Amino acid sequence: MDSVTPEHSMVWFEIPVTDMERSKAFYATVLRTSFHDDNTGPNPMAIFATKNMESGLSRHLYPGKPAAEGNGNTIHLAAPEPLEEALQRVGESGGRVLSPILKIPPGRFAYCLDPDGNSIGLFTKG
Repeated sequence: MDSVTPEHSMVWFEIPVTDMERSKAFYATVLRTSFHDDNTGPNPMAIFATKNMESGLSRHLYPGKPAAEGNGNTIHLAAPEPLEEALQRVGESGGRVLSPILKIPPGRFAYCLDPDGNSIGLFTKG
C-alpha cells in the first residue's frame, strides 16, 4: 500500500459544549477571536473565525456532551501573544490552567480546561 501525505493532518475539529453562549464568550475572550453562527446542518455550530475558510482548516463549537473533565482529546489552539495574558484570561473566563508554560522547539504552550472540562492547549510561537 502506498503512503499518503495529506496537505494538512487536521482539517476540522469539533468542541462539544453544554452552553453555547458561555463557551463562545470564553473562547472569544481567551483567543481574542469571533464566531460565525451556522444553523444549516443537523446541529447549530459556532465556527471560529479564520483568515481563509476555504482552506478547510477550521473548528467549531456545537451543543454536545463533553468527555469527563480532562479525559477527552487535547486540542491545541493558537493563542494571541503574549501567552501569559491568554492564560490569565482562561481563569477570568471560567476555565482552568493546568500546567506551567512548556517550551518546545516550535514555541510555547500550556494545558488548560474550558468551562465544560474540555482539554485544550494554548500555543504561541513566541
